[in-house]
Amino acid sequence: MRILGPATIALAVILGGCQTAEAPTGRNPTIPSAASSSQLRPGDSLTVAIIGVPDPSTNAVQIDDMGIISLPYIGTLKAAGETTGGLTQRIREAYVSKKIYTSVDISVSVTERYVYVGGEVEKPGRIIWTPDLTAAKAVQAAGGFTLYAKEDKVSVVRNQVLYELDIKLAQKSPSQDPKLEPGDSIQVSRTAF
Repeated sequence: MRILGPATIALAVILGGCQTAEAPTGRNPTIPSAASSSQLRPGDSLTVAIIGVPDPSTNAVQIDDMGIISLPYIGTLKAAGETTGGLTQRIREAYVSKKIYTSVDISVSVTERYVYVGGEVEKPGRIIWTPDLTAAKAVQAAGGFTLYAKEDKVSVVRNQVLYELDIKLAQKSPSQDPKLEPGDSIQVSRTAF
């Protein structure tokens, strides 16, 4: 039987207590685009202008969680999944078919769309979406990471599918920083320490 020296035992204890982390792949996952960024989604804020009638009005509405908006005289309409052009036509048809107006001009425009950032960031909440918004930019817009943020395991949820990103990698390599879409949700988890 061979007796191990104190240095060998110390090395064995140190190596035995360490966990090896998986080598980084150097790539963040590709997040597939939603059906169309022109489609309206729950949470979108809209301006619906009713023009060419004796009592023109401009209505600020937000698409609720069920994908519905509510307008004067016609009540509720499903808006999620529509384009602004399609919703404009449906609103016009609703006013005419309910005989509220015989002829009406409708204008629908999106005022604001959002991305949600939560967890270990300085200012969690919603951020106004812009076409150039990426995951790293959204974290920066939320005030950056807190001291306990797990920067290499940030969750992005799109269409109820979760993707894990390494924001450190995204900051070093812009090609690894995916663009966000309206309605995306980012969650920054907390480190164990």
